[in-house]
Amino acid sequence: MAMNLKNSALLIVDVQNDFLPGGALAVTRGDEVIPVINALQEKFNFIVATQDFHPEDHGSFAANHEGKKVGDTVELNGLSQFLWPVHCVQGSEGAEFHEELNPIRWTAIFQKGTNPEADSYSGFFDNARREDTGLGDFLQNEGIMNVFVTGLAQDYCVKFTALDSVSLGFKTYLIMDATKAVNVNSVDGDKALEEMKKAGVILIESTAILD
Repeated sequence: MAMNLKNSALLIVDVQNDFLPGGALAVTRGDEVIPVINALQEKFNFIVATQDFHPEDHGSFAANHEGKKVGDTVELNGLSQFLWPVHCVQGSEGAEFHEELNPIRWTAIFQKGTNPEADSYSGFFDNARREDTGLGDFLQNEGIMNVFVTGLAQDYCVKFTALDSVSLGFKTYLIMDATKAVNVNSVDGDKALEEMKKAGVILIESTAILD
C-alpha cells in the first residue's frame, strides 16, 4: 500500500554533474539514483532541490591552500575542514544538475556553499550553523510536515540535510535506494545510516512510495 504523501516534500540533494561518474568528486554508481528519483517525482506534488554552488575561492578546496592536498584537514573559520577537489563551481558544467534528472515540477532550488569562508553540507544550514539557506522556513510556510530525502551523497550532504530536517521538527525519511555514499572510508555510508536512524530519520526504500 502506498504512503499518504499529504503535506510532504521530496527533497533532491545535489544531483549535480561533479558528484556523478566522470565528475570532479564522483560518487560511485551515483547515476543509479536518477531513475529512482525521477519515478518518485511522479508521486509528489511538492519537490525541492538543493545545489552545491561554490565560488572559485572556496575554502573547502585543497587547491586554495598552498602545500595542501585533497584529504588533508585545515581550520576554516574556526571549524575543522576536510579538503576536497575543486567541485560545483558557480557557472561551471560540474555545478549543473544532471541532464537526465527531470526538473519540470520543482517548486524551488536552494543553493548552498556560496560563502567561501564556510562549507555547507546540509541543505538547511552551513556547517557552522551561522547561515541559513531559507529552506526550513520555506517548507514550514508551505505547510510541509514530512520530508523525504534523496540524492548525493549519503555520508555527507544527504546525511547532514536529513539530520537538520529532524532537528527542525520535520518527520524525515531517507529513501535508501535513492542515495549513494562517497565512502572516503569504506564504512562511511553505513555509519551515516546508523547516525541518521539514531537521530530519528526513518529509513525506507522507494517501493514504500512507488508500489
